[in-house]
Amino acid sequence: MTWGNPPKLEPTKPKQSKKITPEALAASGTEDGHQMALFCKAAENVGKYPSLKWLHAIPNGGDRNVIEAGKLVAAGTRSGIWDVFLPMPIQTEWAKQYAGLYIEMKKPSRRNHKDGGLSKEQLEFGAYAKKMGYYCAVCYTWEEAWAILVKYLEIKV
Repeated sequence: MTWGNPPKLEPTKPKQSKKITPEALAASGTEDGHQMALFCKAAENVGKYPSLKWLHAIPNGGDRNVIEAGKLVAAGTRSGIWDVFLPMPIQTEWAKQYAGLYIEMKKPSRRNHKDGGLSKEQLEFGAYAKKMGYYCAVCYTWEEAWAILVKYLEIKV
């Protein structure tokens, strides 16, 4: 190579990436995997259901070191608060009103555990949220959670 004769630059094609699917995310069978799958499905459907833009997770659980856990508690996290929230009030045909939707995700293997795998604090929060007018559902797969979301968004709950 000389300065007067540089090598020819050939454009390279970008690698074809695989689309992440809810099924792939949930394949691990973990609660986190199913919750990520739910949010993947929601992201795919924001055009159809614009309120899904505001669907969000509430990170109250998980393994954390003592310092991080202390910071989260000091910042306002509380045990028992459910995992997923859609801040969208609705009124059904039967004049039933809901202030929003809470979903508690549990891994599929917890379905047959005592109280469906919910902790005492989660049971207490669910009862409180229902009393305050929220629609609440415990789901063991992303498909169950998606079905609940669609029913709620289409006001068929």
